[in-house]
Amino acid sequence: MRDSGKPLCLITGASAGIGAALATEFARNGWDLALAARREAPMQELADKLKAAYATQSYVYAVDLSDMAQNRQIITSLQSKGRTVDGLVNNAGFGLPGQYNTNSWDVHHGTLNLMLNGPSELVHLVLPDMIEQGFGRIINVASLAGFLPGSMGRTHYAATKSYLIKFSQALNMEYSDDNIYVSALCPGFTYSEFHDVNETREAMNKTPRYMWESAQRVAEEGYLAVMGNKPVYIPGKVNCALAALGKLLPEAAVHSLMKRFSQKYKRG
Repeated sequence: MRDSGKPLCLITGASAGIGAALATEFARNGWDLALAARREAPMQELADKLKAAYATQSYVYAVDLSDMAQNRQIITSLQSKGRTVDGLVNNAGFGLPGQYNTNSWDVHHGTLNLMLNGPSELVHLVLPDMIEQGFGRIINVASLAGFLPGSMGRTHYAATKSYLIKFSQALNMEYSDDNIYVSALCPGFTYSEFHDVNETREAMNKTPRYMWESAQRVAEEGYLAVMGNKPVYIPGKVNCALAALGKLLPEAAVHSLMKRFSQKYKRG
């Protein structure tokens, strides 16, 4: 492909849900895309749709993002095409179901690569070009869970999301004066395939509808947040209230509430 002259955003976990919605939002605002996830077919379908709608050039990478070498290969491939990464969305992730000891260490290691090491290294890889050109936009998709105690099952999930929040805040402080804006996007319950992958769809269907946001709305607000240089952004008034309660209530009370919630909504 020839360079279109548009900035390029690399989006991980782009095959569905918030990742696909963010891809659409960046395309709508004049960006080209590099889409990365395991499943090639839905990404190619999305790329074709966005090309027709917005003349967006998309590079599709069907990769295992828990494999650090494959993360690096994406950047090398783009560089070989004469493209630099102007925007990065670290969205790939999932909640590994089951209590901690029920999964092998190899599975845990892959989860941590996907949700912690991979995003951290991708930021490190794209920063030099962003610094040189004096422009960059980075969204780390965290979660409301990052403000709350960890839950039973999905042991890594809240911990890694809390890391992404603090990581984004620190990066924002370090690089915003270089016109590189970093934002942690922290959605709550969002309509997507996420809970199907986690095998918790049936339990999540019991959650009141007012607690849910659409992936499109999360993406729209997340895009505006990073462009507005907000280090942390929580979509939805209910989610903002829950995050505030997590800080204001006594720690023991929040821990007890989370334990009860985990028991109610854990995988059956």
